[in-house]
Amino acid sequence: MDEVHLRSLTPSVLGILVRRGEYFAAAEDAVQDALVEAVRVWPADPPRDPKGWLVTVAWRKFLDATRADAARRRREDLHEEQPPPGPAPAVDDTLQLYFLCAHPSLTPSSAVALTLRAVGGLTTRQIAQAYLVPEATMAQRISRAKRTVSTVRLDRPGDVATVLRVLYLVFNEGYSGDIDLAAEAIRLTRQLAAAIDHPEVAGLLALMLLHHARRPARTAPDGSLVPLAEQDRGRWDTAAIAEGIGILQAALARDRLGEFQAQAAIAALHADAPTAEETDWVQIVEWYDELARLTDSPVVRLNRAVAVGEADGPRAGLAALDALDASLPRRTAVAAYLHERDGDLATAARLYAEAAHKAPDLAERDHLTRQAARLNSRLRR
Repeated sequence: MDEVHLRSLTPSVLGILVRRGEYFAAAEDAVQDALVEAVRVWPADPPRDPKGWLVTVAWRKFLDATRADAARRRREDLHEEQPPPGPAPAVDDTLQLYFLCAHPSLTPSSAVALTLRAVGGLTTRQIAQAYLVPEATMAQRISRAKRTVSTVRLDRPGDVATVLRVLYLVFNEGYSGDIDLAAEAIRLTRQLAAAIDHPEVAGLLALMLLHHARRPARTAPDGSLVPLAEQDRGRWDTAAIAEGIGILQAALARDRLGEFQAQAAIAALHADAPTAEETDWVQIVEWYDELARLTDSPVVRLNRAVAVGEADGPRAGLAALDALDASLPRRTAVAAYLHERDGDLATAARLYAEAAHKAPDLAERDHLTRQAARLNSRLRR
């Protein structure tokens, strides 16, 4: 079907649409769209009835356009009907949704994954990284959780521990990326703390406040990461630190230690040190020992190795690191740091470069690449 023949059909097809009572301009647009589609499709698959084909396609495109226009007008009408700016009603069921997704019929890990995906807004990849599992494995876990809850009544809320885990992971994702996500996690944890008298809820809130207080100093003006030891502590939010420490002290006084209280205690020791050199690393190692006893987490043991390296020297830190799985995320970066502290710059540079290739995000990759380049420059002198 050549272009001349297509053009000869245009008035006839346009007349059919106009006779159906449609506006001429909209009908003309639909016919033009149908002609473009014909040029694309007909060379490989010419229709037996070109005119009928054009009428059908033009009509469908006209309907799609009018429906889209109607939806746009409706959105504009709804926008005009919105109430004027001002205080909104204090109605928020987000926390309730967290509890409902943490259904007792699910395992804690599946409930957390489902809630992060369905309510927290995290991607499957982000959740998989948080759990240190392949993305495909996490996708299957979430799918199974969806199938499970589709067969039960969502009238039995889950337990507090599961919801706390969700809030913790949402905060972590926001802390390393979207600041609004971190702020939302703090807001919901405040709500939970106001509703439930639970030391671990208080511990999580304190932990979030202490970490969030350091956020302004975590990145340089060019967006690059600034390690804790190099951060400008004058930029830390002292009011948030004071609030976090006060909440933590009240929780610890109840003598019902949990993992979030232990993590908050470590964060408080960092926040309380006037300079990086004055950090009480010995006490931090002791808190990591408590945390490892409570969680048996490989990530906790990795962070403990760093603390041991600061408290007892880099070789002690490397010895603690040797006991950990080589595939553990960020293990290579920790090894690079400890080797640099031990004076082995060549090994440290190689490990920094290797860690950069494994980095989960661009900011961390750039930071590790700069560390490798810095050491290689020193080695060439």
